[in-house]
Amino acid sequence: MLWTLLTIAVSVYAGLCVVFFVFQRSFIYMPTPATPVHAAAFTFEVPGATIRVSTRPHDGPKALLFFGGNAEDVAYTVPELAEVFPDRAVYAMHYRGYSGSSGRLSEAALRSDARALFTLVHTRHPDVIVVGRSLGSSLAIQLAAEEPVSRLVLITPFESILSIAKRTAPFLPMSLLLHDRYESWRYAPRVTCPTLLIAASHDELVPLADTQRLIAGFSPNVATLRVIEGTDHNSVSGEAEFWDAMTNR
Repeated sequence: MLWTLLTIAVSVYAGLCVVFFVFQRSFIYMPTPATPVHAAAFTFEVPGATIRVSTRPHDGPKALLFFGGNAEDVAYTVPELAEVFPDRAVYAMHYRGYSGSSGRLSEAALRSDARALFTLVHTRHPDVIVVGRSLGSSLAIQLAAEEPVSRLVLITPFESILSIAKRTAPFLPMSLLLHDRYESWRYAPRVTCPTLLIAASHDELVPLADTQRLIAGFSPNVATLRVIEGTDHNSVSGEAEFWDAMTNR
């Protein structure tokens, strides 16, 4: 009987590992459908995909490049960014499979798409602020580590998705199972542009301690942390203090 129970337990555990291994990207990425908000948008081609970009065009040297969260339709964020950055063109990338973009989702693919979009934007606007929220913060921090970014803003940024996964399911061997780890901590020491990290005081997904570990990896005098009190992961941008921080007020 004991051996039978042990065999069942092992089988169930192995089954959980297999299910997570096979379907893990469905836990990370939550694609949004195309919406009519995308009137001001364009597409560009990358290997294996067509990427849609919502935009607020603006002539001149200044631009803002935005990467959203894993369930965010960034088209809705463009008007907010355009309002607080009236002197900048705004570009917001719809990830593969999101809101009209095609292609298969993976960390490597999204990082490659982000670099391609930065190159496209930077040829038109030499002064580029890069902003990333949640999942997008990891794409943004890599760009700032490798490209001539003028300023970096990270909203509810995490140290790595591996850390989040280990907290969420500590009973699974995430270090062995997880493909897309989004290890932002690897890029922090290489960022040299002025950087702002915005955290929510009651973030249920990315605890403040996680963001504090990330900021500790930056070189001295590069990054600052702004904590928006009384907010959580999804409500942080609803406060005026959030937008004051974004615009250096």
